Amino acid sequence: MALIDQRVEVPVTIDESVCIDGCTLCVEACPLDSLAISDETGKAYMHVDECWYCGPCAARCPVDAVTINIPYLLR
Repeated sequence: MALIDQRVEVPVTIDESVCIDGCTLCVEACPLDSLAISDETGKAYMHVDECWYCGPCAARCPVDAVTINIPYLLR
């Protein structure tokens, strides 16, 4: 029986289907500047693999497009 069903590559994922083009609320909320807006899509993405799992980015998103994937051992 596997304890982990899915491996998560990045701490924060953005659902681009609901992310608002050009919105920067999550980017501005991140204390580590780990999020950025893509020049190509206008959507947020995680551009560095560092995260404190603190949550302001997800809390500020008006459409709940930001998901924080907290590793099992940190829960």
